[in-house]
Amino acid sequence: MGIFDIFKRKQKTNNRPLILYSEVELDEYDSYIQACLGTNDKVYHELVSDVIHLDVIPIPPTEDCPYIKLVTMGAGAYRMNVPESFAKFEMEYAEYIIYVPKDWNLDSADEKDYWPMRALKSTARLPISSDTWLGYGHTVSMDAEGTPYAENTKLNCILLVNALDQYGRRMKLKMSTGKTINFYQLVPIYGEELVYKQEHGSDALVDLLCELPDFPAVDIDRKNVIIDSCEEKGEEER
Repeated sequence: MGIFDIFKRKQKTNNRPLILYSEVELDEYDSYIQACLGTNDKVYHELVSDVIHLDVIPIPPTEDCPYIKLVTMGAGAYRMNVPESFAKFEMEYAEYIIYVPKDWNLDSADEKDYWPMRALKSTARLPISSDTWLGYGHTVSMDAEGTPYAENTKLNCILLVNALDQYGRRMKLKMSTGKTINFYQLVPIYGEELVYKQEHGSDALVDLLCELPDFPAVDIDRKNVIIDSCEEKGEEER
């Protein structure tokens, strides 16, 4: 039995009907993820589901991509509340990805280890809980106070960018049932970077982030491209 067969059978709920992929869609999703990101034989199952059944697939690191790729499975069954003005772009359905270092402890319940998984799941469920939608350039904060995700990092917000496959192509799955699933990468950012994005736009921030050696993967101690860059520039001018 494969991980997608398990998904089809595992549907424990809070006594509400779930919005799920059809079996045809699951098979197409399976083939697409393997072709784009690689194969895997493990899945982190959601034990109790509400509205959607949201599992997470860990794709092991490779020589070309030395990170663990965590991919949601199930968010794209839900149709987001996208404004009519964006209808022609087919942005109603989405799944999400976050990269963590290859030695990250995925089985730990400690928040310093678990927060990328929590951020992935909470982001995927935000369109449901808030009757909204998510897409490129949108940001999701830890909370209104700007609290860091864990005590060992100052990262406190997520920026969404278009996810790329192992060949550098944008991930966008057109299913035979008519759905188009957009994939978005979660990039953790600092509060100062969020302010910069709000003032200058998403593309301007992404241009700065792309200069980081591990972009777009999680790096709890990475350089703050706004504060640290300004300090480095000041040092050079002295």
